Amino acid sequence: MRYISNSASSYGPHRPFRKRALIATAGALALGGVGWTFLALGPDVQGLADGAVLNGRKSAQISAYLDAGAAGNPDKVRATLDGAVVPVIADGPRLKLALPRLKEGRHTLVVKGDARLPLLSYREVVDFSVDVTAPVLKVTDPEIKNAADPVTITGKAGTDAKVTVDGKEVPVDKTGVFKITVPKGTPVVNVTAADRAGNTTTKAVNARGRRPMIRAAHITAIGWGNDTLRGGVLALVRSGKLNAVQLDVKDEDGEVGYASEVPLARQIGAAKGYYDARKAVAEIHAAGAQVIGRIVAFRDPKLASAAWKSGKRDQVVQTADGEAYAGGGHYGKLSFTNFADPTVRKYNQDLAVEAAKLGFDDILYDYVRRPDGPLSKMRFPGIGSATPEQSITSFVADTRTAMRPHAKYLGVSVFGIAATRPTEIAQDIGALAKVSDYIAPMVYPSHWGPGEYGVANPDTAPYAIVQRSLADFARHTKGTQTEVVPWLQDFSMGSTYGPAQVAEQIKGAAANKMNSFILWNAGARYQGAALQQIVAH
Repeated sequence: MRYISNSASSYGPHRPFRKRALIATAGALALGGVGWTFLALGPDVQGLADGAVLNGRKSAQISAYLDAGAAGNPDKVRATLDGAVVPVIADGPRLKLALPRLKEGRHTLVVKGDARLPLLSYREVVDFSVDVTAPVLKVTDPEIKNAADPVTITGKAGTDAKVTVDGKEVPVDKTGVFKITVPKGTPVVNVTAADRAGNTTTKAVNARGRRPMIRAAHITAIGWGNDTLRGGVLALVRSGKLNAVQLDVKDEDGEVGYASEVPLARQIGAAKGYYDARKAVAEIHAAGAQVIGRIVAFRDPKLASAAWKSGKRDQVVQTADGEAYAGGGHYGKLSFTNFADPTVRKYNQDLAVEAAKLGFDDILYDYVRRPDGPLSKMRFPGIGSATPEQSITSFVADTRTAMRPHAKYLGVSVFGIAATRPTEIAQDIGALAKVSDYIAPMVYPSHWGPGEYGVANPDTAPYAIVQRSLADFARHTKGTQTEVVPWLQDFSMGSTYGPAQVAEQIKGAAANKMNSFILWNAGARYQGAALQQIVAH
């Protein structure tokens, strides 16, 4: 109980009471001609603080109570929320305020009742808010002019939001603008804005910008051990016509080219040791080129055979009746592993991380797709409600997350038809562009059917088919930081391909402002006459 004189006195102005214990009086007592008011503190509302800001989850779970003893006569307790009556329900030693579903906005809860002392009553007021709207967060993709320099990340958030970059809080000015510099080589930065209610908005920012221009040629693990083939590729590097070498990590047979320490690779006999990874990377770097490690992901007869034999059949793509799917009829019965299986996914991701640690500058997935053929004739155990396209995309996204600490680029090889037919082999280019650093479409002229993109015979029209098909990939990646690095044909299949035909493909890519490319020749014999020297910018 508190006492406050209603008459003027020498004690100065009255001190205001807490809003949560604002008291209504039942009467006044005249004492010696001085008016006195008798006030009683009301019971605190438990579970809901005055001034609280609740997000959607908290507002849905909120429970408000009064201590039954402090609340006085339960029959006299009345509660309202924004003027509407709230039921008061006895709940053991407490009185529960049965709050309705709370809408977004400001709310006022008022509780009235009779105090335990005669002639006294109380009025408890709690003001609070519900905020289910995620805070505004805009982050600008950084301009990368020199890969050796630190990178500045800038953006703007709501003025009441706290901003963190990779978990570290950063200053935000009165307009919501923030700026932070991250170390060079940082692959992805996670920026999060959190408001008072606990709502968050997070954006992953590519802190390295676009993958710098690369011009590479493919060589297999066994080919690297051949002095002539290795020497030919390195000669193109030293002459300034290539600045990268694509060296296989895991190939179409499921063999890992070096002596991998990944347990599953060793268990199934996939780690072959055809080359010393650290020495190969060092030799390529010394020649002045970067190293792209190609991992053939889900065409993996080595793992598929071992899994099937050991009874781990969910690791293999199956037919509708549970047999091993024959891979579209031309790859073999045990050729494709199941991209939805956790063990298969982790195996490929572990190889990617290992290669990154060994010094490979890029990881480039190949056969990151489902097998050819009608979807109705194959099963992917464990895929759940996801589509094959969604499962493939999430696999790439998981790999990117696993590789973040190693500051390496991640590319995805895709079919040329995927730009217009994403469900045919489960490659959604728009989705994959969001979770990779570059898309590598295989637009080999010899692989297109007659009439594609209005070209009667694509194999004899290398410029036209490459230029037109890559325009679709440019459309899918527009507005992103994701580069397009096409695979180009340096082999003959049907038509004879010499330097002129290879050069025409390069021109077709350049017409779409794509100056990067990777040349494919299974035998690693390339036509240097088709290549121009790389001009440093």
